[in-house]
Amino acid sequence: MKRISLLLALLLLCSYSHSVSAQTKKTTKKSATTSKTPVDDATRARRTNPATAPPVDTQAPPQEEPKTEAEKVQTQAPKPREATPATPQEAPKATEQSEPEANTPADPVADLKSKIDTAESGVERIRLQLKLVDEFLTQGNKTEALALLHAVATTDAFDPQSFYNTGNGLARFGDNDGAIEAYRKAIDQRKGGYSRALNNLGVVLLRLGRWDESHEALSSALKLENFRYPEASYNLGRLYVARGQTDLAIGEWKRVLAVEPKHAGAADALAHVGSDDAVVVEPTRISGPTKAAPTVKASPGNSSSSSTQPTKAVALDATSYNFLQQARSLNEKGNATAAIENYQRLLGRQNGYFPVANLELSFALLSLKRYDEALNNLQLVANRDGSRYPISYFHLARVYETKGELKQAENWFSRAVAAFGNKNNQFLLDVSRVREKQGDYSGALQAMQQYVSLMQQQGLEPSWSDERLTALKQKVAAKQ
Repeated sequence: MKRISLLLALLLLCSYSHSVSAQTKKTTKKSATTSKTPVDDATRARRTNPATAPPVDTQAPPQEEPKTEAEKVQTQAPKPREATPATPQEAPKATEQSEPEANTPADPVADLKSKIDTAESGVERIRLQLKLVDEFLTQGNKTEALALLHAVATTDAFDPQSFYNTGNGLARFGDNDGAIEAYRKAIDQRKGGYSRALNNLGVVLLRLGRWDESHEALSSALKLENFRYPEASYNLGRLYVARGQTDLAIGEWKRVLAVEPKHAGAADALAHVGSDDAVVVEPTRISGPTKAAPTVKASPGNSSSSSTQPTKAVALDATSYNFLQQARSLNEKGNATAAIENYQRLLGRQNGYFPVANLELSFALLSLKRYDEALNNLQLVANRDGSRYPISYFHLARVYETKGELKQAENWFSRAVAAFGNKNNQFLLDVSRVREKQGDYSGALQAMQQYVSLMQQQGLEPSWSDERLTALKQKVAAKQ
């Protein structure tokens, strides 16, 4: 009997072990099924409604809002070989997309207005207002949408993301002044640390021809992203092309493709940009100063004040080329003093003149307020190669204005207007300003009227233009 009892016990134990093993496998399988990485709101929204869900933004840090359709303001530009950008072909949404609500109200406008009236905080109110902007746009009510965006832009709440979205919305309507104000507010609230707002601000400023401000915004965006922000590099390249600095543009577009090889805009830009001004290493030179560049007779009507100018000598020996690249890298990182030293070493090997280096050196000197040294280098470029680098006229005029030599400033600003034509109407404002400072109110009014007329033709008339024209007309009348 003992033997039979022992055998039965063993059988029962085996049966129990098998049951526990099966249950464990079942539990493990269930656990593996349910322990996947949690799905975030954006992913859930994409699965629920892919058409309205926000796309993933690989450029933004984790806490950043997802990249939205509003960002198209920074890429919908003409081919970079053109000097100025146009209005985006496809208008961006005013705000980021969110997960659709389960129960859509019968009157979404009335529902949102009710929620806005009872909002418990300024941030909540702004975000509801931006949702209402999208609803107005859905219904084709652009007037109400624009008015509401203006109302949001003037609020004092701390909500940089919403001000960024407001800037995108205003840019969509072509309200450049309003967009600039909204972007700057978003940037200020993040103490300058808002790379995407800086990039979009740079694009709007580029469109207006405010090149120095655009350069500052785009460069700041790049620095914040450790120079790995393809859109900012792409737009900075467009700015360089507009200013006539093709070599720098090529460098930016190559940087774009190094970070994002499939960036179509940069690839197309490089395929179409001219290479005449690209600085290359001389294949047959090792070191030592170059020979003086051959000169040619200046053609009639050439805006250069010199009777001769060098041919397009853009090749450097390897050592000089390295000095140029080091100077650019240091200047880019904010070390202007060290950059200046490298530019000067390069120029010491080039008999004191290599237009690309003289021009870039002058910009570095201006950043340190070393105006007289900058003036000398700008004067060299303007007199000898102004037709190739007309941006030298503009910066030369700025230095003269800073020094109080207003007649000289007017002369060089006027040359910039003639050189760039309709590619940059902003220079007419500079002419108007320095004429007004000299008491030439009729001349100031004439330049201002020309500016407004050209901006109207491009659909970019600024909101303050009427007030400015009225003030100048009053000064003309008072003087007469």
